[in-house]
Amino acid sequence: MKFGGTTCNSHDMLSNPLLAFALFCLPTTAIVAAGYYRISSGWRTAVWATALSIMGIACLANALRCGRVHCYITGPFFLVMAVATLLHGLGILPLGRNGWNVIGLTIVVGAVALCCLPEMFFGKYRRDGGGRAGHC
Repeated sequence: MKFGGTTCNSHDMLSNPLLAFALFCLPTTAIVAAGYYRISSGWRTAVWATALSIMGIACLANALRCGRVHCYITGPFFLVMAVATLLHGLGILPLGRNGWNVIGLTIVVGAVALCCLPEMFFGKYRRDGGGRAGHC
């Protein structure tokens, strides 16, 4: 999408493989590793909350930077999940014996659905009233 001499894609952090890897793949790998290996609840809480916060802040920054549609939704979702993870890890949000599994499944299903569905219905980038990308 061309607008003002630049493209939305050129401002989209997800179009930069190294940045996308650092901000999304590494935190996701950390969540999976901390969920797979037997580590203390304290470490799992720290890793998951940190990783989700990084992804949430990166999504919100990307939404503001290029208008990527799914980032407007996934950013807050990841931050809410970071808070839920922190509260569960601190024992404030009791989710039962399978609490970590519930949180993990919610993250996976939510991330996949919220990354794919909004852009399927609304396009890849936010548009202004004139049909142009709003932030490019």
